[in-house]
Amino acid sequence: MPRLDAEQSGLLRRVGEEWGRVSAPPEAWRRVLPVDPDVGSYPEPGQIVPARFGRVVSVPTLSGGPTTAEAGGGGGDEAGTGAEWQPGGLALRLRRTLLGAPLANTAIVRERMRKLVALPVLSADALSSVAYGPEAMLLVLVLAGTAGLHATVPVALAIVFLMLAVGLSYRQTIRAYPMGGGSYIVATDNLGRIPGLIAAAGLMTDYILTVAVSVSSGMGAVTSAIPSLSPEIVPIGVLVIAILLAGNLRGVRQAGALFAAPTYAFIVAILALVATGLYSAAGRDFAPTPHPVVTATEGLGVLLVMKAFASGATAMTGIEAISNAVPAFKPVAWRNARTTLSWMIVLLVVLFSGVIALIHYEGIVPQTGETALSQLAHRSYGSNGFYVFTQAATALVLLLAANTAYNDFPRVLFLLARDDHAPRIFLRLGDRLAFSNGIILLSVAAALVYIAFEGKTASLIPLYAVGVFLAFTLSQWGMVVHWWRKRNRHWRKSLCFNATGAVLSAAVFITAGITKFTAGAWLAILAVGAFLLVTTRIHRHYARVRQALRLHPQMIEIPGHSITPHSRPDTGIGIGTGSGSGSAARAPAPPGPAAPTGADPTASAGRERDAETEDTPEEIRHLSVVPIDALHQASMRALAYAASLQQPVLALHVSPAEEEAELFRESWRLWGNRLPLAVVVSPYRAIVAPMIGYIESLHRQRPDLTITVILPEIVVRHWYHRILHSYLGGRLRRSLRPLPKIVVTTVPFHV
Repeated sequence: MPRLDAEQSGLLRRVGEEWGRVSAPPEAWRRVLPVDPDVGSYPEPGQIVPARFGRVVSVPTLSGGPTTAEAGGGGGDEAGTGAEWQPGGLALRLRRTLLGAPLANTAIVRERMRKLVALPVLSADALSSVAYGPEAMLLVLVLAGTAGLHATVPVALAIVFLMLAVGLSYRQTIRAYPMGGGSYIVATDNLGRIPGLIAAAGLMTDYILTVAVSVSSGMGAVTSAIPSLSPEIVPIGVLVIAILLAGNLRGVRQAGALFAAPTYAFIVAILALVATGLYSAAGRDFAPTPHPVVTATEGLGVLLVMKAFASGATAMTGIEAISNAVPAFKPVAWRNARTTLSWMIVLLVVLFSGVIALIHYEGIVPQTGETALSQLAHRSYGSNGFYVFTQAATALVLLLAANTAYNDFPRVLFLLARDDHAPRIFLRLGDRLAFSNGIILLSVAAALVYIAFEGKTASLIPLYAVGVFLAFTLSQWGMVVHWWRKRNRHWRKSLCFNATGAVLSAAVFITAGITKFTAGAWLAILAVGAFLLVTTRIHRHYARVRQALRLHPQMIEIPGHSITPHSRPDTGIGIGTGSGSGSAARAPAPPGPAAPTGADPTASAGRERDAETEDTPEEIRHLSVVPIDALHQASMRALAYAASLQQPVLALHVSPAEEEAELFRESWRLWGNRLPLAVVVSPYRAIVAPMIGYIESLHRQRPDLTITVILPEIVVRHWYHRILHSYLGGRLRRSLRPLPKIVVTTVPFHV
């Protein structure tokens, strides 16, 4: 919740003064309130201990009623209300069975990783690319026949140099951004909003293709060992993506032991394969095995070599993962992150170079139905257990690499939504402490891409290089600008490293864009353009809404108009409107009798039995509850509407943290405390669930009251703008429908 600027603070104070001129004093509103607004508070996260063998905790209700099911709520789900009437039925039970019970914030232990744990967790994407990067290069060079295959080693050496240059560049990025510096953050900070969005587009494309390419490569490793599964790679791959989706929606964490094992197994398998292959080559004095006869379909020209270079450079994907995750390291975080990045680069160079050397010495050429890595393993081990181990480790690490995209893609979407460039639904943490909406979007997009390209890695690679190196280029140029501006210690050396990385990354991006344009790179470029168009339009819409919601002087200065309060006998308080030039406001009539605050629920037992039997207006006793997130035009209109009903009013604000709650209270005091206010601090990310629990608590206090929940609602011009806003009215109605005498209505605010 942003702090009000000086202009808005002044206008809010003047609005409060106008309310004081035409409305009853705050004491009168509080005196007639028929309920006790203080119904307790949620325990702080640190006061609740998860179960011994789980991460789920139980949280008591606000009013001290029966214990809830597991806490959570997912920023808007109807979980964790603590009510026996909790909605959902069969659908909710199915959801809990598949995804698990919601988790409280205390369920996550913020572990800082040791370097030995961080290396496999954050390097899986980069290291696994050794399984398809060399083969992608070979598939291009083989078009030039034997002459093209002879260029394998020189092109690979150029790629190794690129790895070292970009790796050193990201070491400088880690030093400059010790709290994490992904391409979007670096490019936005140093180059501006549009370059930042272009970098984000490259990252999003990269992450989607990481899932598709990793799954397709993993399926290639499986079908190389079990050829009979080849016709089913598309449905099996989609099933794998569905499993990744379900696992990540359940909040699967990158626990060290679980995620380290496949990566270390892959490292051991490739090092053993390289050692075995080189030992065999040494027995024949490193004489290369002749290649099979390959017919050339293209000449070995500069364009073909550059295309092969761009394809092989996909072995660098995921190299920026460590720079994004600096805060996850143990202190000193940035130093440990740089050390881990150095290890990753060394391993990547060794594994990539070793595989290229074996391909050269063994005379391997691409074959349909079997990967180059599988051919090498067959040459070294035959079909024994070592071959199975190599293929299994390769498949596992590729699937793990796909899972790393599920950590970064939703976080980039979160950053975009925070900056008003993406729908705000991507700001929410789900029940299981994961960005569920971003995870779902990634899975759907990756599955569509995988199906469209029939799970063929060779067809996906041309799209891959464009997004990856677009993000690399903008990130590194952003760092060049950063060092030029800061000019702190060793800035010239750092600038040179980043400039080298930027130039080389730009060269690969341009090469990939030109040489692979017709092979599919046009689609990646089109996706970047579409992303830029959509995100700028979203930002423009949110800016228009933000401007419309700002308080303005016309709310106060209404010539020739005055508001005159009057009273009703049953409540003694109310606000009516009158007109007349120059008429003065009269003081409100004294409040009449009202039910005692915080009345005993048992005193209303008889009335509860006769609930919803009122036949005449005078039998209905009202309480208006107005949930508001901030004091802006829409919420002020809802408060004014509630007060105009001449019945007791209670404003309700739910905050995820005490700091934000205090910020709201400051605004409320600035307005003049004109109406009673209840603030609920929910440390479990949920907003709707605590709101429902609070209203239920009020209902238990006074079952005879008709509680009208009045929600401010933003009404947009076009249907496609609705997805950019969260509409609580329908969710509250569904959740509160089982309770008698609850009315939910909305006050529209058109933008």
